[in-house]
Amino acid sequence: MKHVMILATDGFEQSELMEPKANLEKAGFETTVVSLESGKIRGWDQKDWGDAVKVDKTVDEIDSCKGYDALLLPGGQMNPDILRMNKKAVEIVKMFDHTKKPIAAICHAPWMLIEAGLVEGKSVTSWPSVRTDLKNAGAKVVDKEVVVDGNLITSRKPDDIPAFSKALIEMLGVKVEKRELETA
Repeated sequence: MKHVMILATDGFEQSELMEPKANLEKAGFETTVVSLESGKIRGWDQKDWGDAVKVDKTVDEIDSCKGYDALLLPGGQMNPDILRMNKKAVEIVKMFDHTKKPIAAICHAPWMLIEAGLVEGKSVTSWPSVRTDLKNAGAKVVDKEVVVDGNLITSRKPDDIPAFSKALIEMLGVKVEKRELETA
């Protein structure tokens, strides 16, 4: 069974973690939520705190990306901004890229790709407020629901979750119809 790591912390965009996670599990993948601390992390649901999600492992428990087939980075403004300040979280992103495993980042999560030095020369998309940062880091920014460049999969916003999930699931070798996937 293929296994996807979800790297997130408090303030993740509720739909951008929950729906792709549900889509991956429905397609037969195992998921593991990794965060900065053990316990639970809370999502941000539009204008207020949302549901809590159980943390399966902390970043300090991750020594390599062995045993994982892909990395999912949900957005939300707070989540990637906090994660990119943690050296171990950034190292995890670099490990997945070094082994050429898929990295799927939605909304504000491409900040993690910038912090890990992965976007130069790559075609990517994101939430509009992150696009200048991507351009400044040398990325080719496009405005599409999902952009795949090598092992990187990026999307703009919760409305893109079906296309985002489909791209990741198919990169992992399973065919799926977009209409079958959870939406925000």
